[in-house]
Amino acid sequence: MKYKIKKETKPNLPTFGKYKAVASHRSTVDTRQILEEVARRDGISLGDAIVVMMGLSHVINEHLRQGDRVHLDTWGLMKLEIESDKVDSPEEFDVRKHIRGVRLHFIPESKDGSPDLYKDLKFEQEPY
Repeated sequence: MKYKIKKETKPNLPTFGKYKAVASHRSTVDTRQILEEVARRDGISLGDAIVVMMGLSHVINEHLRQGDRVHLDTWGLMKLEIESDKVDSPEEFDVRKHIRGVRLHFIPESKDGSPDLYKDLKFEQEPY
């Protein structure tokens, strides 16, 4: 995994002015590339891979939108989380005013607290 060293620029943080590692994402892999790799790796047609991927996408999204957690073996757990302002009382809460957004929370599958996704991860610093 590639990383860069960056200076903390948010003055309100106690770590302001200090340096930290941040992940460096140099490229984006798109759906087509993933599907072609899956088809080649598993010896199935590209069309079959597309049908399965689209079906999974639809079903998983529906469950997430209904508030379900989705657990996929060997991959992990997904759930939607609400980002909300805090108010003094339940009666004061206004969904249109106080919900700022929704985010996807992903927890990788792990054995004994050590996710396979992170196993044997090597770090390589990119030049400044």
